[in-house]
Amino acid sequence: MKIYFTLITLLSAMTSFASTPVWQDEFNQPVGAAPDSAKWIYDLGDNGWGNKELQTYTNSRENSFVVDDPEATDGKALVIKAVKTGEKSYTSARLKTLGKFSTKYGRIEARLKLPNGQGIWPAFWMLGDAINKTPWPECGEIDVMEQIGHQPGTLYGTLHGPGYFGQHGMSKSTQLPAGETFRDKYHVFSVEWSPGKIEWFLDGKSYHTLTPKDLPAGGRWVFDEVSCYLLLNLAVGGAWPGYPDATTQLPQEYRIDYVRVYRHE
Repeated sequence: MKIYFTLITLLSAMTSFASTPVWQDEFNQPVGAAPDSAKWIYDLGDNGWGNKELQTYTNSRENSFVVDDPEATDGKALVIKAVKTGEKSYTSARLKTLGKFSTKYGRIEARLKLPNGQGIWPAFWMLGDAINKTPWPECGEIDVMEQIGHQPGTLYGTLHGPGYFGQHGMSKSTQLPAGETFRDKYHVFSVEWSPGKIEWFLDGKSYHTLTPKDLPAGGRWVFDEVSCYLLLNLAVGGAWPGYPDATTQLPQEYRIDYVRVYRHE
């Protein structure tokens, strides 16, 4: 029995995280301000992003800006806003920390309030920071949170890598109680990334775990080799979520209270 409890203690210590983030953004800049340029840069353009998406990503204050929000922990949040600009044209924003910050292992979390509606696709995710030399999917991708807007109470967590990517990514979903949606209030989405293991959480409750032994035949676990940068984006349309229709209301707002990264103690 003593040995059993000793093992439990050791395992707990191995998976504990520091109480102070090694990197964070609380988005507490002045109202109307852009995201902090010391922490984030923009992806720009309208090339479909490999998913047949419709939006053009911009760096305009129409699409990303800080607001007062009494439901946010410090009273402020970042808004990523998708706007309809024509019959089948839209603008939005996609932010990333490439060249500013990346991490290997740790707890990566964000407190988010999500939009919904047919064809609306918010995400919080990570890509291997060697992507310019090691193309996707070999660089690795960790999708901390994805939601497709016609499933407003369903959350997806997914891993992509060599041998398991795109529609064959290692994905699992979880649902809010019947009748609740991720638009109703903020929730905390996170992964705990350790050597040989990645685990997904919603509001502190685990719903998905992957290790190298879970990969399909021929799949390769790259997540003990790479560091990843962070991304936040709000897409419109795409092969997976489908496309806006007469039921889709625009503009749509994706709200980010904070993003925090903790390392192992």
